[in-house]
Amino acid sequence: MLRIRLSRVGKKGSPTYRIVVAEARAPRDGSYLEWIGTYDPMQDPPAITLKQDRAQHWLSQGAQASDPVRRILEKRGVSAGAAGPNEEAATGEESAEDSEA
Repeated sequence: MLRIRLSRVGKKGSPTYRIVVAEARAPRDGSYLEWIGTYDPMQDPPAITLKQDRAQHWLSQGAQASDPVRRILEKRGVSAGAAGPNEEAATGEESAEDSEA
């Protein structure tokens, strides 16, 4: 399975991240298939660069975005796919249905 996730680079105490497409079982800072952007949380506001067309391509191929990357993609207007089980519980839709029954 492919994941779009963050890979840490930068020196100690000053993290910078690459947004990469990698195998789910690969180590966090290990090999990756493609580098599609960067994220620098130390700037105010955090600096984000993203190849939106490549992100959309990998999502259409079945890659799943990690939670932080999904939030970055949503900020940039890239559809990150269907809602996962965590998002469904966060909206409260399921609990409303259970209380009516």
